[in-house]
Amino acid sequence: MGPEVLQKKLEEEVDSYKKLQKDLSKTTSLRSQLDGQLNENKVVKEELDVINEENVVYKLIGPALIRQDLEEARQNVAKRVDYIQQEIKRHEGTMERLEKESESKRDSITKLQQQMQQILVKQMAK
Repeated sequence: MGPEVLQKKLEEEVDSYKKLQKDLSKTTSLRSQLDGQLNENKVVKEELDVINEENVVYKLIGPALIRQDLEEARQNVAKRVDYIQQEIKRHEGTMERLEKESESKRDSITKLQQQMQQILVKQMAK
């Protein structure tokens, strides 16, 4: 493999690595947002668990507060917590895959750089 071909391959690998890092950063950010949502919903769930049927629960829909059945509110929050936890697991799986792919790209980049150095050393020795 000539130096031009190696250089092109190295540039492609670096570009691919940068894209993986960007995707990983985006997924990590989304995962962080989900953590915040999960914590908020857990607080709401805890509050709903301590009140009884005598208390009135309202849900904010647009600019209006609409009265909501307590059991329905509990079920909605429980479903939301479950959904967010599933999304967190999905994002963690994506992050794990992207990290493995990034590691593989780093290894490939390192090998290509070593090959380039060997070619340059041989050319300088001539």
